[in-house]
Amino acid sequence: MNTLEAKIVIETALLCAQQPMPIAELRRLFADEVSADTVRVLLDELRDDWQGRGVRLVSLATGWRFQTAPEMAPFLERLHPEKPPKYSRAVLETLAIIAYRQPVTRGDIEEIRGVTVSAQIVKALEERGWIEVIGHKDVIGRPALFGTTRQFLDDLGLRALSELPSLESPDAPAAAAALEQQLAFATAEGESSAPESESTHLSESTRQS
Repeated sequence: MNTLEAKIVIETALLCAQQPMPIAELRRLFADEVSADTVRVLLDELRDDWQGRGVRLVSLATGWRFQTAPEMAPFLERLHPEKPPKYSRAVLETLAIIAYRQPVTRGDIEEIRGVTVSAQIVKALEERGWIEVIGHKDVIGRPALFGTTRQFLDDLGLRALSELPSLESPDAPAAAAALEQQLAFATAEGESSAPESESTHLSESTRQS
């Protein structure tokens, strides 16, 4: 198989994939007979091939995938006029604190926000796959330390936390606003989002927090 044929195989797999595909998984298409470096070169070529089109190839935290270009969003919304899920301010602030200041405990979050953090918020964010326990603080009681997941990065269209919007102010409202803007941008780019029922649960279950 020559490189052109290999590129077509990779392109087809990515177009059919439901989730981002890492290089290791793409190599399985060729029984690992194509090197990781060759796959990277072919992915870069594919990304260039799709530039300027309505669909783009992008690299995310967990792998590569095709997604719609943000400028296509107004047209696609005419076919699917559903609005993106809305998250309560409490959810956004909690998630933003974890994203920008991780690892943090629930007590750290409450100290920054100045209010008690509902257990429902933490549970809902864990169920959404956006946060997880990454350790325990070495103090009395050993409270859980929370951090964001690679799924969180994928859903925001990012490869690493360093790509989060920069903040002039480190407070919770500013961080929440930046995160909300990034979520809106990711939705416009055609990023995967929670099913309506799941998103509604996340918002409604934390509305009072």
